[in-house]
Amino acid sequence: MNNARDKTRQIRIGTLSLGGGSPVAVQSMLNTRTADVTACLNQIDALRCQGCEIVRVAIPSSQHLAAFEQICALSPLPVVADVHFDYRLAVAASVQGAAKLRINPGNIGGFDRLNAVLDAAHAADIPIRIGVNAGSLAPRYQDDRRLSLAEKLVASALEFTEHCALRGFEQLVLSVKAASVPDTLAAYRSLSRELPEFPLHLGITEAGVSLAGTVKSAIGIGSLLEEGIGDTLRVSLTASPLEEARVGWEILSALELRQRHPYLISCPSCGRCEVDLIGIATKVEQRLKEVQLPVTVAVMGCVVNGPGEARRADVGVACGRGQGAIFKAGKVLYTVDESQIVEALLSEIASLSLAQTVEPN
Repeated sequence: MNNARDKTRQIRIGTLSLGGGSPVAVQSMLNTRTADVTACLNQIDALRCQGCEIVRVAIPSSQHLAAFEQICALSPLPVVADVHFDYRLAVAASVQGAAKLRINPGNIGGFDRLNAVLDAAHAADIPIRIGVNAGSLAPRYQDDRRLSLAEKLVASALEFTEHCALRGFEQLVLSVKAASVPDTLAAYRSLSRELPEFPLHLGITEAGVSLAGTVKSAIGIGSLLEEGIGDTLRVSLTASPLEEARVGWEILSALELRQRHPYLISCPSCGRCEVDLIGIATKVEQRLKEVQLPVTVAVMGCVVNGPGEARRADVGVACGRGQGAIFKAGKVLYTVDESQIVEALLSEIASLSLAQTVEPN
């Protein structure tokens, strides 16, 4: 597979490397009020525990700049300043600790104002994400009916990127998001061909509420990642930012690009099943949210889909009539009653965690 990720320019966001073959980074955006520093820091810490590696914070007005500076100073994660319309906020954020700026030149107010932001970011030695969305294209492309939406997104990104290059600023991350999965896929594929040197931030914008947004994001982001496109991602859900980070990791795990949390395999229920498979799998899924260990866990409803089909799992159960055979690395260890399955699985996972902890370097 031609992996575009290996060819992009590597940049730094705080202490994190992005692009140039670095691991695909998971990020999210706070939904707390920026003025509430304590609430913001609490959510950042919760996101960190979910594996979030970059966090974005909105700066709605100049009244929020003092709080933003405190957040940057105390955050355990690199903080990206999210600025729209008022370029002066981006200029100010660059000297208040922002690890990166996120702007859309289509709504920032012209190239003269963009130049001020570029100069501020250059002085602070921080990168900028040029985030082009369907709702804020370069003015001359907005009403051009000769171009598709994907073509407008890419044309806007090319125009802005070329201007940045002429100003000598190349610490850029690019994104071309739309709410439409096909439009987003077409735009990113084209942008990756046109500007292969720039790291790409993936996402489906305004993807929707939890279930629909997860499906759209998994298809859109997952398709691009599988093609080797994309250096960082944000799953945009009308839901908790913690859920965004969780889904982001699930996408990476499903593609076997990165794994941080347990990966659950469970078979569909059928007439052969003689336990409450849905209930057991749901309980296991909930309990695994407490575990930060890259293990594969299998919950199988009968011997047909037992250790044989899930032999790659680190730990699992193959259920029978009111009971389950607990197995590890494809080998059956013991059998427990249906009511004990969940705790038995968690106990075996805990033993794996302990083994990793005491393993010598």
